[in-house]
Amino acid sequence: MTKLPERLLALRQERNLSQKSAVAEMGIAHNTYVRYERGEREPTASVLVQIADFYGVSLDYLVGRSEQREVIS
Repeated sequence: MTKLPERLLALRQERNLSQKSAVAEMGIAHNTYVRYERGEREPTASVLVQIADFYGVSLDYLVGRSEQREVIS
């Protein structure tokens, strides 16, 4: 999941959110999210889904498996 930290940072910055405000809206611990953005820790599948839903992107995009951001139903 080498692209995950880059995608998290880019998506958060696109929304002009601080880490603090992003985690408050997602309900994730601040220190944990910081470690995700730094690539020091990998989220569980359920947290990945939560983050993808928050940013409105597909899981494949979030983890770098696709360049297609939209969720296809």
